[in-house]
Amino acid sequence: MTMLTVHLPRRFSSLTRAPGRSIESFQNNRIIPLSSIRVTKDSSFKLRCIRKDSNHKASQAFSVLKTDLQSDNGSTWSTMAFYVFSLHIPLSFGGLSVVAQLLNQTHLNPDIQALSLLLIQTLELGAFMLLLQFSEKPFNILSFFKTRVFPKERNWLLASVIGLGFLLAFIFLTSFVADKLIGPKDVNNPIMKEVLSGGPLSVFWLALVYCVVTPVLEETVYRGFLLTSLASRMECKKAVVISSIVFSATHLSIDNFLQLCVIGVVLGCSYCWSGTLISPFIIHSLYNLLILVVTFIS
Repeated sequence: MTMLTVHLPRRFSSLTRAPGRSIESFQNNRIIPLSSIRVTKDSSFKLRCIRKDSNHKASQAFSVLKTDLQSDNGSTWSTMAFYVFSLHIPLSFGGLSVVAQLLNQTHLNPDIQALSLLLIQTLELGAFMLLLQFSEKPFNILSFFKTRVFPKERNWLLASVIGLGFLLAFIFLTSFVADKLIGPKDVNNPIMKEVLSGGPLSVFWLALVYCVVTPVLEETVYRGFLLTSLASRMECKKAVVISSIVFSATHLSIDNFLQLCVIGVVLGCSYCWSGTLISPFIIHSLYNLLILVVTFIS
């Protein structure tokens, strides 16, 4: 008969003795027939808990974000809903129309469009920062950009290089495949194309919007606030995916939804790994700069 030697503590509820089986006890070991051991529901439950806990620890080991914020789930989503429907959509998608009505013009010239975009994005950023200060648990925006003391292999510069390299490789690969399967695609941002065709001043204002103000705004909202709040209540990978879906959805672009999701995942991972918004800000800014250059020369 096959024998299994195990050390049993005095209280061991996960292993039970089958009826009719004998257990021969020794001073230090108890020799139990293998066929007489059966795993109870309690032990299988413990195994599942251990496996889940190990996966959670591995996920949290990747992230250096704080998990003791104790943020309220309802407050997080109510803040996001107010921002999206009361600030983001009206300003980002209707701001230029309001400016045109105020100036009593049917069409804005490139310089005014670029300057208006800068003012609108700055207003949206300021309004969101003010919104966070009046939330139940105010966030310190500047703390998101602070560099914390981590090992050298976790510095924000390395995270920026890795994230940007992966993002550019993904974008070029998907663009190449799309061009082969569907064909070349026209520029889907006519406002950007029109402003870039203006003078140097309009190009400067537009670059300031897309490479500075917009990255600061979106990284503060979707990574600094939303991802940080979610990561305090769930695994890092789930928080990154959810925040990336929200980030993509609020751009209201069906054609670019998947691509924006991947961009959000890259930015979210760089934030979780480095612990500072400097890394995703640099990636976001350089990516937008590349888009401006490609749009300008196309």
